[in-house]
Amino acid sequence: MSEHDITGKRVAFLLTDGVEQVELTSPWEAVKNAGGEPVLVAPKSGKLQGFEGVEKGDTFDVDLPLKEAKALDFHALVIPGGVVNADHLRVDKDAQAFARSFFEQHKPVAAICHGPWLLIDAGVVKGRNLTSYHTLATDLRNAGANWSDQEVVVDQGFVTSRNPGDLPAFNNKVLEEIAEGEHAGQTA
Repeated sequence: MSEHDITGKRVAFLLTDGVEQVELTSPWEAVKNAGGEPVLVAPKSGKLQGFEGVEKGDTFDVDLPLKEAKALDFHALVIPGGVVNADHLRVDKDAQAFARSFFEQHKPVAAICHGPWLLIDAGVVKGRNLTSYHTLATDLRNAGANWSDQEVVVDQGFVTSRNPGDLPAFNNKVLEEIAEGEHAGQTA
């Protein structure tokens, strides 16, 4: 059991095909082990294809189609990485609106690796402190973010990390921010 109790908290995991598998499964297990309820939200129903680097991994069942998902029904949002996953989500208007609504409601949001790409197009990174996979640094800075190369960055309920090697620190901070609840400084 985690040091952070998030019993009864519903956490949306927003992803699509091409997700970096461990960036989904590791935080998912952390949320479950802390008493939370992870929910897989995706632009399509059915199954999604995970990847381990460039190799196909497992498939994952979608719990809730994105068109039916509302941020009001969740306590937090987690956006796993994966280049293909992130590239598809960033141009999806429903994904942008869903992510932005968590910021508007001051709820914790966590994104790892390529996950912050979506948040550029959602219009929520300007003036925010964050990190990501190093190849996104210029994109994030150009969108007005304060990017730094750190294991984990927390900014008013907004948690980011660089890659799978950062997952222990990422998961701990995700649970901590969810346990704390809404943050007044977490805004779009």
